[in-house]
Amino acid sequence: MPAARASTTVDSGAKARAAIYENLRRIDPGEREFLFTQKDFERVRALIYKHAGISLSPIKQDMVYSRLARRLRARGDKCFADYLDKLESTHDAKEWEEFVNSLTTNLTSFFREAHHFDVLVDFLRKSDSHRPVKIWCCAASTGEEPYSIAISACEAYGSLNPPVQIIASDLDTNVLAQGERGVYGLDRIDRMSAERVQKYFLKGTGDQAGKVRVRPELQRLLSFRQVNLLESSWPVQGPLDVIFCRNVMIYFDKPTQYTILKRFVPLLRPEGLMFAGHSENFIHAADLFRSQGRTVYVRADRKPG
Repeated sequence: MPAARASTTVDSGAKARAAIYENLRRIDPGEREFLFTQKDFERVRALIYKHAGISLSPIKQDMVYSRLARRLRARGDKCFADYLDKLESTHDAKEWEEFVNSLTTNLTSFFREAHHFDVLVDFLRKSDSHRPVKIWCCAASTGEEPYSIAISACEAYGSLNPPVQIIASDLDTNVLAQGERGVYGLDRIDRMSAERVQKYFLKGTGDQAGKVRVRPELQRLLSFRQVNLLESSWPVQGPLDVIFCRNVMIYFDKPTQYTILKRFVPLLRPEGLMFAGHSENFIHAADLFRSQGRTVYVRADRKPG
């Protein structure tokens, strides 16, 4: 009897997996505004990987359709095949930018993974104050993360003018523009202490009621720029004291991750820190970076102590 029950369980599991795979394989064009086939989806996956290094999961068909359908409507294309043909044949830089912007995910908040900012404050307080500290935030999104870095720097030095230079970069130009404006809805700061809000933000009035703007002192600490981590050269010069590369490596496969991490090493000072996202680990790059716990890394060649 136990063997029979085990067999039934295995059969049920196999059937369930087969049903899942069949659903992933099939895209019903009859339910779509635009014709979107499995071949179209695989083309999108190949193009975004080649252009931005992003490995889209096989289960992301609905996301791809909904985000790129907006581009088809805006351009008047009749189906995805037409859109992708034009994208590849015309080499339209602006449309490639829109394509990438559509498929990048920008989930962020102020002081996300708050323990990292405690580590940063401690690091800054121990740093050499005779030179500016250079920090690169390579997945800046709409600005909450680099502004959190700026606030942490102000608190570490007890000044709105700390000796810190922050490079805030992202692949998506739309979110970079939002970050540079530094304007947010009140819901974006509702988890922040009233003291921080009062000190680092200006509340809007009139048609800006319900919004806040980061103080100009914080904005002056940041330099926003577009960076594609797959490009052969980056508009970022070392040596850097800190690299924030959080929740971006999850979109790359392991070889791509290794290539990027290898390029980080000479940019980061021997005593510098690199911060990763909570779901990221770089065991496969142990020759490049060594974990200090809680997704904080140092260069593997850093001397103990």
